[in-house]
Amino acid sequence: MNLSADRRRLLTVTGVAGIGYALSWIAGLSVPAPSPKLTASGAEIAAALAGHGTAVAAQYALTEGLPAAGLAIVSIALARAARRSGAAAAARVALIAGVAAALISLTQFALGAVLAGTASPGTAHLLYDAVNRLDGVKMLALAILGLAAAASGALPRWLRYTGIALAIAITASGLAYLLLLQNLAILAVPAGVLLLVFITGTGIALGTSAGKPRRDAPPETMIPMPTSHR
Repeated sequence: MNLSADRRRLLTVTGVAGIGYALSWIAGLSVPAPSPKLTASGAEIAAALAGHGTAVAAQYALTEGLPAAGLAIVSIALARAARRSGAAAAARVALIAGVAAALISLTQFALGAVLAGTASPGTAHLLYDAVNRLDGVKMLALAILGLAAAASGALPRWLRYTGIALAIAITASGLAYLLLLQNLAILAVPAGVLLLVFITGTGIALGTSAGKPRRDAPPETMIPMPTSHR
């Protein structure tokens, strides 16, 4: 086994994006920033965030800003792999859902950066609600991405199953955030774990497959040798 070649394949843009996605999220969750309830009032939100602007901005950058790039890269790579495997419909769905989720994530980052610097209860409430409801929409887009990945046939079996499990878990979590149902917000925990496993695993799987011959690739054509006729 050529370990050097395997490392080079792992360190493709797609592989690095998948790993970076998880590392950025883990770093963001480790930032000691306040997290008001989904149903918090404007005054409660402003009071909770007061004096924590830097931490809040850093958390949004690490959980929404940087991961948007990784999500877009992995989704595009998945769409290309699905198209190569002959699943054109799944490829289109994966591309649209993944890029849409990445754009929503960028929007959340921008809104979160503004939220981190506001002291007005009314503005804080508006921004916080918008970020959380957008999170719900993003989760639903990621559920579609997981199903498209499962249908594409471009991933290992365990990742296809993970995509299905992700779709189920993150749909429930997405509805909780979209409708601001605080009692169901805990559903984001298992959905988040599945998301990290799915995006990171997909990035690595597609990255390590770069440069490998496809299983369905036709064998090398042999040039026939001329035969002499007597």
